[in-house]
Amino acid sequence: MDRLVTTVRPYAWGSTTAIPQLLGQEPTGEPQAELWMGAHPGAPSRVDRGDGERSLAEVIAADPRRELGAATVERFGPTLPFLFKVLAAGHALSVQVHPTLEQARAGFAAEEARGVPLDAPHRNYKDANHKPEIICALSDFDGLCGFRAPAATADLLDSLGLPALAAWTEVLRTRPEEEALRTVLAEVLGADRERTAAVVGEVAEALEKGAAGDGPHAATCAAYATAARDYPGDPGIIAALLLNHVTLRPGQALYLDAGVPHAYLSGLGVELMANSDNVLRCGLTPKHIDVPELLRVVDFHATDPAVLHPVAVPGADGEERYPAPVQEFRLSRYRLTGAGRTPDRHTVDGRTPQILLCAAGEAELTDAAGRTLTLSGGQSAYLPADGAESTLTGTDALVFRATVPL
Repeated sequence: MDRLVTTVRPYAWGSTTAIPQLLGQEPTGEPQAELWMGAHPGAPSRVDRGDGERSLAEVIAADPRRELGAATVERFGPTLPFLFKVLAAGHALSVQVHPTLEQARAGFAAEEARGVPLDAPHRNYKDANHKPEIICALSDFDGLCGFRAPAATADLLDSLGLPALAAWTEVLRTRPEEEALRTVLAEVLGADRERTAAVVGEVAEALEKGAAGDGPHAATCAAYATAARDYPGDPGIIAALLLNHVTLRPGQALYLDAGVPHAYLSGLGVELMANSDNVLRCGLTPKHIDVPELLRVVDFHATDPAVLHPVAVPGADGEERYPAPVQEFRLSRYRLTGAGRTPDRHTVDGRTPQILLCAAGEAELTDAAGRTLTLSGGQSAYLPADGAESTLTGTDALVFRATVPL
């Protein structure tokens, strides 16, 4: 097992305090958005096996079968198939969607054939992989997830009292679901930004008023009003109004599949995803939006966001798993409560490559040879798929586990 030396990504939307608080460090005043754990080439974690720090990606590449196990290599190739993160949103992230595996492969190949540089701002596909993901709240966590039923969105738009939205309200009330959602999203994102500036300003003002009132949409308006303040003048706020507003309580999670538009608005959470960086944006961003490609990838069906709760794994000695229909990763947790101050002890299966993250308190990890590693808030460890069981102990700790499903 290896303690991970991790990298924090300073994206502008990041909280200035949440990750430092988790790590027990003083804030620097700069945004700290994501703490990455894994072997993604963008910011691979580092390990030290006695000869100095090395990239985890290099360690795995040197002997993938030893590190990942034969089954993982045969299914996903010689790379760790997931990326684990702590995400701290101080401001709204862009509304975005991820492609299916087939769409990612085709899109990546097409851009490669056209010679589009990987770092080009208008590039859509940075790799040939899909990016299903799961987010689990460590604090109260606000987000947007999937399209709201068109009639319900029409009610929300009507509550804002803006004649400029009446045409879209009519579309949402009268046309079939998929047609209605596609039409409104395409018109919002395809409109001339200067011509829509006045409407966007009116929407922002109306959201502030709705948030200050006591109507049925007050909480939803408050969430959107925050996003509108984060991105003044961005027409993406109208696109965001098409989506369900969701508030997760600590321990609750959301699974986000391909084609589902979503955005994170605020809060601290643990995020686990396939090892990809493919994102198509729908708004609330200064970055490139490829409207035709976006409309091809988005799933235009209304959904009721299913909030996930951890489920005890039979025979897994205290492990609680978040169910998600994905092959590349599995998220679970251990709650080490230490009833009577006697440390909880849990056996951790070693047949799959995994990363353990201590999200609260302090936990001790002991391998089959008796070596120990103490993890406190924000610290993590990588365990190769050597088949050996480890022991996790603690009295007041929360540990998340990212694995490849067996």
